[in-house]
Amino acid sequence: MTSSRAVLSRRRFLSASTCLIATPSLAAAGSELRFENSYGETVLPGPAKRVVSLGYNTQDALLALGVVPVGIRYWYGDYPYGVWPWAQDLLGTAQPTMMTGEVSIETVASLMPDLIVASGSGISGDEYALLSQIAPVLMQDPAHSTYGSPWDVELRRIARATGTEDKAERLIAELRSRFTAFREAHPDWLGRSAVCAWHDGGQTGAFMGGDTRARFLAELGFRSPERLTEMQLIDGFYTSLSPEDLSPIDADLLVWISSEERAADIAGLAMRRTLRAYSEGREVFCNELLAGALSFGSVLSMPFALDRLEPEIAAALDGDPETVVPTAVAAGLYQ
Repeated sequence: MTSSRAVLSRRRFLSASTCLIATPSLAAAGSELRFENSYGETVLPGPAKRVVSLGYNTQDALLALGVVPVGIRYWYGDYPYGVWPWAQDLLGTAQPTMMTGEVSIETVASLMPDLIVASGSGISGDEYALLSQIAPVLMQDPAHSTYGSPWDVELRRIARATGTEDKAERLIAELRSRFTAFREAHPDWLGRSAVCAWHDGGQTGAFMGGDTRARFLAELGFRSPERLTEMQLIDGFYTSLSPEDLSPIDADLLVWISSEERAADIAGLAMRRTLRAYSEGREVFCNELLAGALSFGSVLSMPFALDRLEPEIAAALDGDPETVVPTAVAAGLYQ
């Protein structure tokens, strides 16, 4: 599965098993922990230690907090146990069960978790009820859409459920400091427009709203182009464009989320050549690894992306159309 297709695959439904397993007791003692969600309320007797991660990117938050999941929901990418390079060191020698495709309720039950993290998993109410018979199921905060939880809100919620709140606050402060340093280093970029766009299977679109990729650009001080904000929001995180009119994504900075295999398709977009971002050399190309970092949008992946994208953005926004943006040239977007 290519990166651009995979980032739109979050709506896959899980299959529910009819096998009901008794809920294992929690080892940790302490006050009850209560979490509201759109399906009801999750109650934990105390901080969880044995955790299954069903969200498409929640393994990152758990690993950052020092909690190695016993099971991980595979999203995409050819990396061991569904853990990408920015988090591999935190996995260590652990070998969590990786659930590919539809989730097996029986597999989850066999792992005997005391918490199932299903934030951003897209599970249905029936699936939630069935999983809750195995262990408490932590969903995203009801104030946010299925895939729209801000990274810090998600991290704090998981940290509270696992008794790692102090560590979460340190991680949040560190990343906030990184973003602040970036904005202070590039004051001339503040308020300029930027878009994360994609092209796959003949369709072109942009990430917007509460999406992790759009939020990353906002953290850097960029804003969405006005015409893009007026487009219809689909599933709370993206919009699609007419192949005859790509002008809504004609921003000061145009970041393509794709893979090496799809680069030629982007280069061949006829109407892309009508964009000022193209003629003035203000495009950045994210291969599968960088696209994955932005798509995960986690406390671990965003610093990884920031380190690699800062020089690319600097080349794109230096005001000289002749300046080479390495990722765009390497992908063949300029020939």
